[in-house]
Amino acid sequence: MSQKGNRLDEVLASLLDRRLSRNQLRSLTTVPDGMVDFSSNAYLSLSSQPAVQQSFLARLHTTAANATATNPGLLGSGGSRLLDGNSSHAESLECNIADFHRAQAGLLFNSAMDANVGLFSCVPQPGDAIVYDELIHASVHDGMRLSRASQRIPFAHSCVWQEHGSSTATTGTKCLEAVLQSLLQGPDGSLCRSGERNVFIAVEGIYSMDGDLAPLAEIVDCVERYLPRGNGYIIVDEAHSTGVLGDRGRGLVCELGLEDRVWARVLGFGKAIGCTGGIVLCSSTTRAYLINYARTLIYTTAMAFPTLASIEVAYNFITAGLAEPLLKSLRFLVQETHRLLLALCASNSAPADLLRVNTESPKSPIIPIFTSQPRNLARYCQARGFMVRPIVAPTVPKGRERVRLCLHAGNTIAEVAGLVEAVGAWLAAWRAETISREETIGREARVEARQSSAPGIAGTAKSKI
Repeated sequence: MSQKGNRLDEVLASLLDRRLSRNQLRSLTTVPDGMVDFSSNAYLSLSSQPAVQQSFLARLHTTAANATATNPGLLGSGGSRLLDGNSSHAESLECNIADFHRAQAGLLFNSAMDANVGLFSCVPQPGDAIVYDELIHASVHDGMRLSRASQRIPFAHSCVWQEHGSSTATTGTKCLEAVLQSLLQGPDGSLCRSGERNVFIAVEGIYSMDGDLAPLAEIVDCVERYLPRGNGYIIVDEAHSTGVLGDRGRGLVCELGLEDRVWARVLGFGKAIGCTGGIVLCSSTTRAYLINYARTLIYTTAMAFPTLASIEVAYNFITAGLAEPLLKSLRFLVQETHRLLLALCASNSAPADLLRVNTESPKSPIIPIFTSQPRNLARYCQARGFMVRPIVAPTVPKGRERVRLCLHAGNTIAEVAGLVEAVGAWLAAWRAETISREETIGREARVEARQSSAPGIAGTAKSKI
């Protein structure tokens, strides 16, 4: 290795050490066998359903048996979709997914992150503005950084109207209404009012860290009130709400009947759908534009057939209504878990900084357990066979650290009860350790006080002189 390379490693190592000193160092881990999953995003447990597994294997077998020289079958797609990686199967899948979610068209991407980066980087034109929820996903931030939009403005998380609070206490960020008003009154306000300047509004259906839902109906009303010329374009990231909300898991937009008032949706298949990949649901014109300008589509190898087949069989299972019992079970587990956690906090009079859950009923399978000791609590639960993950700054704001629970249709009541029992045992152990530590400190302080008040050897000798 060259001297220059060694110097670079030293710089990189110092940056890693700095992150370690802040207790923010990330590392890759694997899940040991036998762990109960309360961490992954596979909310419907689709990949473990025998019917889905059998359909997937049958689809692969049929394709392999019918392979030809021009359609070799199972492995790589052969190139980007604009070259040799496209297929009638991919286009048919896009149409079926768009129809299911009541959208005009859809365009597949290799991941929801690629979909967000591709969409936000190329659609906003010079002079346009992007207004986004301050807790929007990192992929949207990456897309915005690459975009040609003139302004990128956050609004306070899920805060729409000024009468509900014009800013948050923690960030001072304005609500959506105030942000839109400032755009209309700013230097380019006349262009916004006339409809010549586009404003893109980015929100999520379910926010992955808190599990809360966007107040989407209010957001749509607000945008249409202040941008009545139709130049307000709402984009909803439904990665965590697909498969969970709405009729047969169609998502938040369909649940609220807002398909014609939301400009675009980004769906991820890596959560409840149990696969990988993503799709932008949009108009046919927008789809054609993305094919021409979205770099995350143009310059990457297209999905291979096994990926397309997995998405296909998962959607067939969902559209046939076979996932409804799973959804019913999941919703029951979410409410039961929340009830048990609330009871645990109440019965132990847990300090809010040590253990707290939101009192309102969860709207999603994500339940955050707020604690000042997320890593300690997560390690304790993992040692007892429950896979939960600590979430710390900078992923969440400092002071909002938590252990994030993700419930799945495949979890059982016994597993939920065992997890809550483990959290209770951790709380008791932490309190006992704290009391012991305080008692030790108290004893040491009393001994030191007695020693300082008693005449020492030097003082005695001095008095004799």
